[in-house]
Amino acid sequence: MLKEYDVDKLNPRKNPYAKGLKKQVTINLSPSVIEYFKEQSQETGIPYQTLINLYLVDCVKEKKKLEMTWI
Repeated sequence: MLKEYDVDKLNPRKNPYAKGLKKQVTINLSPSVIEYFKEQSQETGIPYQTLINLYLVDCVKEKKKLEMTWI
């Protein structure tokens, strides 16, 4: 390996997979939701934020609709 690299000569190119990367957002979740996914995280060994993302991806994939009733 070189001890130094000349960054100007490297000719960086855009990541072709950048569109598929996750996007960071801020979201407010109830403490019970966070606790639930943290418990699931301990059982599965998967980070709780990843579990939340996987659940939401499944909702999108299955085109799940939210069902709510107001009392």
